[in-house]
Amino acid sequence: MRLPEPERREFGENVIPLINIVFLLLIFFMLAGTLSPPDAFDVDPPETREARMEDDPEEGLILLSADGDLAFEGEEIAFADLADVVSARLQDEEPPVLTLKADSAVPSRLLLDLMDVLREAGAESIMLLTTPES
Repeated sequence: MRLPEPERREFGENVIPLINIVFLLLIFFMLAGTLSPPDAFDVDPPETREARMEDDPEEGLILLSADGDLAFEGEEIAFADLADVVSARLQDEEPPVLTLKADSAVPSRLLLDLMDVLREAGAESIMLLTTPES
């Protein structure tokens, strides 16, 4: 006795694995986009014609707001404590390099005083972050 052959159904392409991959990529880029911590406060750096676009460094970054608030590596600190904190941090690094991101509204006298304190703390090189002119 011969049994009839079962009907063959044509299956369309399965898109579920593609959807899984798209969601995994979405999750990856959402996490990768938020890896750098936000600044302690908003700083609007000055504009220059010859600004170099570089990523904000995570280590050795000093923020100076228009109000005179200071933050070192993401933590707010007092101006009087800056020399001790920076000198302790720079003992391990050779050559000692710091990056200063100051607001464009900061008085030049305050900026010069800050740079003097940093040099006394042992900083041999201080890079000032700027943005390109628009």
